[in-house]
Amino acid sequence: MVPLYAFQALAAALFCIGLYGVLARRSAVLILMSIELMLNAVNINLIAAAAYRFGLDGLVEGAFNDFSGQIIAIFVITVAAAEVGLALAIILRIFRSKSTVNVDEVDLMRW
Repeated sequence: MVPLYAFQALAAALFCIGLYGVLARRSAVLILMSIELMLNAVNINLIAAAAYRFGLDGLVEGAFNDFSGQIIAIFVITVAAAEVGLALAIILRIFRSKSTVNVDEVDLMRW
C-alpha cells in the first residue's frame, strides 16, 4: 500500500510545475496547459485523501461509503473541461485578430 504522503508529494510536485508554467510561459496555450496540470494535481490530492480517510480495502467498515473526494474531483474535471473549451475559443479568436498567442503582445483592452 502506497502511503498518503507519496500521493501528496506527487500532487505538490505537479502543482509546483504547473505554477512555474503559469508564471514563466508567454504562450497562452502553454499557460492553459499549466493550469490544467495544477487542476489535475488537486484531483490527485482529493482522491488520495478520500481513499485514505475511509480505507482502501473493502474489509474496513465504512470503506468507500463517502464519495465526497471523488464527487468533488468529478466537478473539478467538469469545470476544467468547460474552462478549456472557453479558453481555447478565446485564444483562437485572439490569434485570428492579432496573429499571435503571446500574452505580452496581446493588448485587446487598448484601442
